[in-house]
Amino acid sequence: MKKYIDTGKKDTRSGFGAGLTELGKSNENVVALCADLIGSLKMNDFQNNHPERFYQVGIAEANMMGIAAGMTIGGKIPFTGTFANFSTGRVYDQIRQSIAYSGKNVKICASHAGLTLGEDGATHQILEDIGLMKMLPGMTVINTCDYNQTKAATKAIADYNGPVYLRFGRPKVANFTPEDQTFEIGKAIQLQEGSDVTIVATGHLVWEALQAAETLNEQGLTADVINIHTIKPLDEAAILNSVAKTNCIVTAEEHNFLGGLGESVARVLAKNNPTPQEFVATQDTFGESGTPAQLMEKYGLNASAIVNATQRVLKRK
Repeated sequence: MKKYIDTGKKDTRSGFGAGLTELGKSNENVVALCADLIGSLKMNDFQNNHPERFYQVGIAEANMMGIAAGMTIGGKIPFTGTFANFSTGRVYDQIRQSIAYSGKNVKICASHAGLTLGEDGATHQILEDIGLMKMLPGMTVINTCDYNQTKAATKAIADYNGPVYLRFGRPKVANFTPEDQTFEIGKAIQLQEGSDVTIVATGHLVWEALQAAETLNEQGLTADVINIHTIKPLDEAAILNSVAKTNCIVTAEEHNFLGGLGESVARVLAKNNPTPQEFVATQDTFGESGTPAQLMEKYGLNASAIVNATQRVLKRK
């Protein structure tokens, strides 16, 4: 079984900042807009190095989306930055009407997603954003797992023509994917090979899935572990090829089980190969204040929850 090494915990939002910095140097059409959260989104370097291409919109997220949509008409590639809650729920109408409907080339970059926002509590811990964004026709939805992957994804979406929702987080998490990776939109990554269960995970739950696979291996079980960084378009072939071998699947995400990765996977299975599935996700609930670790434990979003879900799904084979 392949071992993945945490090279040093880093926050994924810093991966976005690093990717944006490199884009600023390599692509003059890239512009950045922020809704009064420059430090939180790690956009400082871009602002300092390219002040003529940086726009501080202030606490006016809806205006930010409209401005970004308009800038694409002149050939610019706007990257908007604010918290995930404000990047989606607060501005859904503007995204739908001004960006998605006309296929504008806007990159909606959202930090502080999910429960791991922590102490800020339920009002900021959006757990329905993936569902909101994946239902928009033509919207690409990406949820990265660590610093290196977030940096690579940030650079990759600049070359993709069309609206993108890029979701990342606040806490420092394991950084274990290759530093020199090439990010391919819509292409899942096989991390481990096994024959007993398929575990597909996204975002912060990818590292937890790898830890769960180690525990399962100690129990004599092997898991196919797949990193689904792109929720839409979903790599259906990767999922179907795996469950053809394992005959059961666990999906893991820091999101409501309604509308997230698990539901997308369930649709693929129902249409092509009905398969027992267990969901590791929040159970149609809001979050609360607490440390990220406390919340992930309470809401069952960690390696032990994935192990438990695996034991349940194995009984349903």
